[in-house]
Amino acid sequence: MGKDAMTDEASRIARAFVEARQQGIALPDYPGALPQSLDEAYAIQDAALSYADRPVAGWKVGKINPPINGVDRLVGPIFADAVVMAADAQTDMPMFADGFGAGEAEFLLRIGTAPDPAKPTYTMDEAAALLDAVHVGIEIASSPFPGINTHGAAVTISDFGNNNGLVVGPAVEDWRSVDLNAMPVALDINGETAGEGTAATMLDGPIGAARFLFELMAARGIALAAGQWISSGAVTGVHQVNVGDRVTARFDHSISVECRITAA
Repeated sequence: MGKDAMTDEASRIARAFVEARQQGIALPDYPGALPQSLDEAYAIQDAALSYADRPVAGWKVGKINPPINGVDRLVGPIFADAVVMAADAQTDMPMFADGFGAGEAEFLLRIGTAPDPAKPTYTMDEAAALLDAVHVGIEIASSPFPGINTHGAAVTISDFGNNNGLVVGPAVEDWRSVDLNAMPVALDINGETAGEGTAATMLDGPIGAARFLFELMAARGIALAAGQWISSGAVTGVHQVNVGDRVTARFDHSISVECRITAA
């Protein structure tokens, strides 16, 4: 496929996903040729970002297992109108009822100082220095395409990284002196534990996710901004949910955040 044809195909796929998300409908089949590389996948994501024309409030970072050409993480945008600050009142979060939906317990990092878009690499300390807060939260992973997670990372990337929202829970106090990688995390669905774990299993942990994001966005030519969130990866796994389910993420046996799944 020539370059122009690839660009046209990326545009068609991107437009199909954006329109399906806007209308809250499912796409039973992938709307085009499956992307065969990470570059093709991000080209679709870039086109979809332009079509969606929604402010981006952050980025989700997920694990690629096994890695593709040495790349072990992927990213997708989190739109501002899909970020909810959890409160005592019930928090409702939508998923595509006839598509794919999951709840994920994640550490949410807030960018305090925008990274230099011309800086190509970061140490862990340099990445951490750009953050000003860590919260606990729940990522709603949902796509109009039911097979979003069964065709590999490139397909996941192509539909906004399979993100459909973020629930921001309480802050982790004094986070710079806390070993985030060792903190026990659990995710419950309707009161039953669906998964437990620690961020130590998530490659080099939440700060490593921030470092990866900073480096990838510099390479993609996308500027990050202070105040944006980084959803750093599913600590306990990707747990499929249905409309009506109640999802609770618990951190360190003392901090929790909850939401109810509704239909998009």
